[in-house]
Amino acid sequence: MLKHPTEERLAALGLTGMAKALEEQRRQPDIAALSFECLRYASLRQNAVIEDVDMKAPRGLDRSLFQNLAAGEWIERHQNLLIIGKTGVGKSWIACALGHKACRDNRSVIYHRVPRLFDALALARGDGRLDRLLRSLARVELLILDDWGLSPVTAEQRRDLLEIMEDRHGRGSTMITSQLPVEHWHEIIGDPTIADAILDRLVHNAHRLNLKGESLRKPAAKRQKLDAEPAK
Repeated sequence: MLKHPTEERLAALGLTGMAKALEEQRRQPDIAALSFECLRYASLRQNAVIEDVDMKAPRGLDRSLFQNLAAGEWIERHQNLLIIGKTGVGKSWIACALGHKACRDNRSVIYHRVPRLFDALALARGDGRLDRLLRSLARVELLILDDWGLSPVTAEQRRDLLEIMEDRHGRGSTMITSQLPVEHWHEIIGDPTIADAILDRLVHNAHRLNLKGESLRKPAAKRQKLDAEPAK
């Protein structure tokens, strides 16, 4: 099979995993129907694939657990995933890589950064689209909520989050990334009763990736700076 130009460009950029994923998609017999519609629908923030996840980076990412998560059985069982760690350790990248793999497995996926999702919910409430937006969030097989816990939520946001978790409980999987340890999520949610209800539906059947270490962006930025320097 001749290489697709996009494949060649990805390989030239060093994104070998993504190039392999593209080739895998092209070899599927139903590729004309599947194409990349699911990826466009998912709106993943990062162009990440599981093959490009750096397992050697010093952040405590367990290879065996990650491979099990990539296989996707937890999504089949409507379980959740919490990815916790400091900024820069690759939470969003890993979340998007797992989301991309779910798309490749022909599962429906939607990605949202939590602050923008709350904005979208407020806007939808104002123009009468809230029920439709909540239904779309309820139906998807994997909902990725990135950057949870950056700031305390309002009473309205608490209620919306409870509706989302209630609709999805036992029917779909939710993946959350956060800098904030789970034991502090009650404080962010605010109302103890609603916090208990949300976390009961979210945390108790969740797998956890607790990432550690320094930001991976620092050495990456240093390498880019060195690469950009003219030869002397």
